[in-house]
Order: sequence, then structure tokens, then C-alpha cells
Amino acid sequence: MKAFLMYKDRDFDMQEKLPSNAQTLIQDLELNTLFDAMAAGDNFLFQVAKKAVLTSLTDLDTITYRQDILKDCLKNSSVVREIYQIPIESIVNQKRQWMGVFTRYPAGILSGAREMLEMFLGLLRKLRNLADEHADRFESEGFSAFFAMIKKELDDEYLAAFDHHIKELKFRGGILISAQLGKGNEGTCYALRKPLTQSGNWVGRIFSQRRPVYTFRIAERDESGYRTLANLRDRGVNVVANALAQSADHIDSFFNMLRTELGFYLGCLNLSERLAEMGESLSFPVAVESWERRHSFHGLYDVCLALAMKRKVVSNDVNADLKDLVIITGANQGGKSTFLRGIGLSQLMMQCGMFVAAESFCGNVCNRLFTHYKREEDPTMKSGKLDEELGRMSDIVEELAANSLVLFNESFAATNEREGSEIARQITHALLEKRIKVFFVTHLYDFARGFHEKRTDNSFFLRADRQPDGQWTFKLIEGEPLETSYGEDLYDKIFGMIEDEQWRAGFR
Repeated sequence: MKAFLMYKDRDFDMQEKLPSNAQTLIQDLELNTLFDAMAAGDNFLFQVAKKAVLTSLTDLDTITYRQDILKDCLKNSSVVREIYQIPIESIVNQKRQWMGVFTRYPAGILSGAREMLEMFLGLLRKLRNLADEHADRFESEGFSAFFAMIKKELDDEYLAAFDHHIKELKFRGGILISAQLGKGNEGTCYALRKPLTQSGNWVGRIFSQRRPVYTFRIAERDESGYRTLANLRDRGVNVVANALAQSADHIDSFFNMLRTELGFYLGCLNLSERLAEMGESLSFPVAVESWERRHSFHGLYDVCLALAMKRKVVSNDVNADLKDLVIITGANQGGKSTFLRGIGLSQLMMQCGMFVAAESFCGNVCNRLFTHYKREEDPTMKSGKLDEELGRMSDIVEELAANSLVLFNESFAATNEREGSEIARQITHALLEKRIKVFFVTHLYDFARGFHEKRTDNSFFLRADRQPDGQWTFKLIEGEPLETSYGEDLYDKIFGMIEDEQWRAGFR
């Protein structure tokens, strides 16, 4: 049995290797905030969310496949949570009472596997009942195939046969074993036999002629005899014990995979509920091929900022379709870095089959996503900040492929304006020539102005919005780069506070 709730034709692999820049993405996009919200305190869900989000999909059919399943989950969240509890119950039961598989004795393996299968039988019946009761409420291809598989594989005949075999394997009438004599009259060809069936009524069985049998009894304190008898029993049940243990392992693997694959959607449900409490919007993005240039959205916001602030945050509307380069300028604290983080988060969320934090979103998938953010001064660095930035850029270049997406946040500002602008200009030109999509947040006016003056069709410019009274709206508007960085705002903010404190101190 297979769940196939993450891919149409294969299991979700929790052992799949994460991209080499996974830790950088986690740091720059603050992804742990997203994973925490999806996990809701469950470390297993945290690991599933991390694996699913960071192992991005590029196949549009698989993205749509997961989106449709997630839509079903959002409409039937209580049923999905009830199904998820079945593999959880299996794990709890195993930890509490089942240790038979870890013994080396066939009789112990047989007993433990039988108990485990008996427990599984109850859970499979529960799963079948849920399928019978709720299957017609699900519309996605993934859930339709899943429930059809459950009804086919776990039909009444199968469950009845399952129950019958479990009862027989309890051997209430003793264990019947056959053997042959080999060389030196040693036993060989041991085989477990079905119990002899008794026909007729009890009167007939009492007076019926019995075939002669030879019996012997072991004395109560004959430990050697008991060990010999146990050895004979183990030889007889060995093959059946192994087969039973393999059957238990097969069902256990199914429940573990069901837990893993449903875990991703359960994380999405947890996240949607958290955001709904804040009044934030969610939508399913329209994903297009990587070679297209689509990036348009309405109401896009930084989901991690909303989760951290625990309230609704400022969103943005942008249409950057047919653009390869988006340059964002403006003074600090204007919402530029938050916007850039929202771009990266929405890309990852779209490409793992999730909803995105926006009222509407359309974008092309990218072959790889990279971030190049400024870093705080590190006293342990053996070289300067600029060398460190260029080293990280070199690492990115080693892995770049066409139709990737690179997010720059105030990169190459560790040197003077002229040198930093020239480095940024040359790197950006090289990326665009290789069909790499670029979002660049920068204070390098010469760099931004140079691209703006060329007025190429594939470039787009955004600027942090500032009101006439000096207030920042934290929204981005389409506009050319401005030479001023509004240093007077910072001066007034700092020295105005100092003067105010001094004024108040004079009246103490």
C-alpha cells in the first residue's frame, strides 16, 4: 500500500539531501519562524516542513497535484487530522507494548509480530471506515486515488481473512509441526502445519475412533527438556515468524509514510489557522514555467514578520512580469528587506505546493533560489567584509543554472560607493546574460541609476514610499532611484530624542 500524497508515483523521501545553501536560506529568509508555525510544537512536523519547503519542485504538474490535495485538506481539516491520528496511534501503541521484533527467538518474533498485526488490524479498519464515510467529500486526484486504494486493498474479504489468520496464529490448541529424519536421525525439513480441524458435534467427537498417537511429557524441573522442546518449536515456526514480521514491517512502513506525507499538509493547516487568527490573506499561486518571466501579485506580505509580530502587516502590489531585474531603493526602515524576504518566502512556498502569503500571486518557478545578504561584522573573519561577500558570491556562481533566482540585500556595500557600484554592476550584468532573474535591494545610487538610465524593457524599479511629512508607509512604489537617503530623518530621530531627553531632564 502506498499513500502517494506528495507525488503521483513515488514516496516523499525524508532522506533526500537538502540544497547546499539550505542554511543560508534559513538564515536570510528567517525560515525557522515559518517551520515553527507549521510544526505547532511538534518536532516531527518541523522536520517535514523543513524538508518539503527546501526541496523545491520545478515540475508544474506536481505543484498543482499538491495544491489540489491541500485545498481538500483546508475544506476537510477535521477529517485529515483524524486520519493523521491513526499512524500516531500506531507509534504510541508500539512504544507502549510491542517489543517482540527485537528478540532473536522465532517464537518471540512470532508472538510480537502477531500482537503488532492485531493492533494494525484495528487501525486499518478505522482507516477503511473513514474512507467509506468521507471519501466523497474529497475532489483532488491524490485523495481520490488514496481512498480508492484503501477501499480496494482493505475490502471486507481481506479484513476478514486478516482477522482469521491472526486468531489461528494464537495457537490456542497448540503448535503442530512436521519434520523428517535426516542423516544420523537428526530432524530436518521442519514445517509449521495448520491445526487439525474437528468436524461434527461434540458427541460424535467423543465416540469417534481416534488414530493412535505417541506422546511424552516433560517433567516440571527438566530444564534441558524444555530447552530442547523450545528449540524444536523455534525451528518449526521460524519461517512463519519471519513472514509475519515482514508483514508487520510492511504495514508499519505504510503508516510511517502516511504520517510523513500527511504531516506536510497538517503543517499547512496549522499555518493557515495561525494566519487566519490575524486576519491575513492566503491564496494559491499560479505557477508557470521557469523560462517565462512572471512575477505579479496583490497583497503580498512577509509571512514570517506577521508570525513574529502576531498581527497583520503591510502588504505590497507589484506587476514585474517580463522582467529579469528588479532594483529596490530607498532609505533604511522603509520596508525593502521585508519585501525582499516576502519574495523569497513566496517562491519557496509556491514551489513546494503550498499557498502563499498574498491575495493573489503568479510567478515562474526557478531552478534554484539563492540569497546574498549583507552580514554583520565578524571578528573571527581572516579577511575583510568585501572579501567575504565576494567569496559567498563565488560559491553561488559555482551552483547557478539558467532560470535561477538570486536575491541581493545591500550586497557589496562594504567598500566605497564607486567600487561597490562597479562590482554590483558587473555581477548583475553577468547574471542577466545567463538568464538569471535578480532582485536587488541596494543603497548604491550609482549602481541603481546606471541601470535606470539604460531604461531596458527587462528592468523594473521600486522605491520605499515616503510621505511629505517624512513618515514611511512601508510600502514599495514603482519609481526611479533617488540620490537622497533622507539622512535628515535619521538626524531628527536620533538628536530629537536626545534634545527631548535633555529638555525633560532640566525639569527634574
